[in-house]
Amino acid sequence: MKIETKISRKLRKDSTPQEIILWSRLRNRGFNNLKFRRQYPISHYVVDFICFEKKIIIEIDGWHHKEENQERYDCERTKHFKELGFIVIRFWNDEINNNLNGAMLKIEEIV
Repeated sequence: MKIETKISRKLRKDSTPQEIILWSRLRNRGFNNLKFRRQYPISHYVVDFICFEKKIIIEIDGWHHKEENQERYDCERTKHFKELGFIVIRFWNDEINNNLNGAMLKIEEIV
């Protein structure tokens, strides 16, 4: 089994509450009849959510993403995904917790 697959499985098993909430809206083509995958390996990264049909990646960030090294890493990831032709949408945990409908509207606008 590939390392990426093991990591993806662990991340799915250990999903954050915010990932679970957003996944409840995206799974089983529940959002605009689009197929999303979660904790999916792409290149040498694992993304929170991905829709290949619309080339969208959705990331949900917690407080540790505000740390300087993590911000730099996130910028590198985003740049890499954009070079592959993906649109990257980032939400903070608080946005999912406090304004899920607003987050869903933002995704819909991009779709």
